[in-house]
Amino acid sequence: MHAERLYPILLLLGSNIFMTFAWYGHLKYKSSPLMIAIAVSWGIALFEYCLQVPANRLGSAVYSAPQLKGMQEVITLLVFAGFSAWYLGEPLKWNHWAGFGLIVVAAWLIFLD
Repeated sequence: MHAERLYPILLLLGSNIFMTFAWYGHLKYKSSPLMIAIAVSWGIALFEYCLQVPANRLGSAVYSAPQLKGMQEVITLLVFAGFSAWYLGEPLKWNHWAGFGLIVVAAWLIFLD
């Protein structure tokens, strides 16, 4: 795979790791005040944006916007599946995998000519 096609994928992977922590990491600390969770999440999201914006900017040279979005959704699901099991201790069940699989099929359709 050429670098111009790979860099957006790697940047999207990194951005999704940050965003998953921003969106769901606080669930492990439910006793902390909500405003602190919001502030920490915003701080983490800043790093997500520092990767996501360049991913889409670079990626738009080789992928269409719908393709970038489809790719991002699949990456998000993969990152979330690992995060849910590893960090939150909530492994996905068969129905979660089935639902995610349907989303992967939808993203695949976006890449068809």
